[in-house]
Amino acid sequence: MTSSKPYLIRALYEWILDNQMTPHLAVDANYPATQVPLEFVTAGQIVLNITPSAVHGLVIGNDWIAFNARFGGIAREIMVPTEAVLGIFTRENNQGMMFPDPIYPDAPDTPPAGPTLKSVGSGGSPTPPDKPKGKGKAPSLKIIK
Repeated sequence: MTSSKPYLIRALYEWILDNQMTPHLAVDANYPATQVPLEFVTAGQIVLNITPSAVHGLVIGNDWIAFNARFGGIAREIMVPTEAVLGIFTRENNQGMMFPDPIYPDAPDTPPAGPTLKSVGSGGSPTPPDKPKGKGKAPSLKIIK
């Protein structure tokens, strides 16, 4: 079976937007073929705001997440292998999901051509309003049998 991770990322992205919150991705910046602005990486990780108003051309595919965004006023193309995603969560209350540490491949891959990626647009969803950070609990996962 294919990995459920990209499907969970897409579902949580939509859920976060539906609740008018701001989706953020935590990414392992050291994972092979990851293209992120290194000057914003801390301890090998970077947190990316992927709200529709912050990015352009967001594509969340099964193997790659790609978009354009500005960092310090400079336009950048971001390419993140799905395996490099450490979690997706809201800025406002940290609700979301963290994933196990990625398994590093023997050799880095190159991004696939566009047709294998599935576009995730805003679908007319309203832009999440800026809200002060809440003092909620850290994200957790409850196992239901």
